[in-house]
Amino acid sequence: MNIPMLLTITRIVAIPVLVVIMLTPFPGQEIVAFAVFIFACLTDMLDGFWARRKKMTTVLGSLLDPMADKLLIASALICLVESHGVASWMAIIIIGREIAVTGFRAIAASRGFNIPASGLGKLKMTLETITIAILILGPDHLGIVFQLAQTAGLWLIVALALFSAIEYFARFGSRVLSENSSS
Repeated sequence: MNIPMLLTITRIVAIPVLVVIMLTPFPGQEIVAFAVFIFACLTDMLDGFWARRKKMTTVLGSLLDPMADKLLIASALICLVESHGVASWMAIIIIGREIAVTGFRAIAASRGFNIPASGLGKLKMTLETITIAILILGPDHLGIVFQLAQTAGLWLIVALALFSAIEYFARFGSRVLSENSSS
């Protein structure tokens, strides 16, 4: 068990904590949920940085890290749908893209082909993190500028989710899904 793996496991453990906080009304709920979400996001930044810098990457870590990211984002989005902070159709598109691209990358991996994260995918993840953090705080804690950022951020995430999925399938679809690519 190395430090990056410990950080990834910490992020996974933080997810149910975040869900309980987001779905249980109490004074200061939004602030506590925001803090837990930011903490989880920081563990993501730290584990990747630490693993690359100290050359501590592992097969298990390379599988768990992106899954932890997807679980964190999906869990927060589902809770925000419940609290009416995000339209359900937007959450479905964003989460559906994650499932589709993850499945596509798994097919590629089973055929010995690695698909790296794209620039659009990384931009989408960064924008998701920022927008979801702002959404978790909610309208009571933010001014009109941040409320506009929430709306614009959600629309941009949906667009980036669609465009980055199309990019993955257009760039790698023929190589991954061709009959001759199986090992």
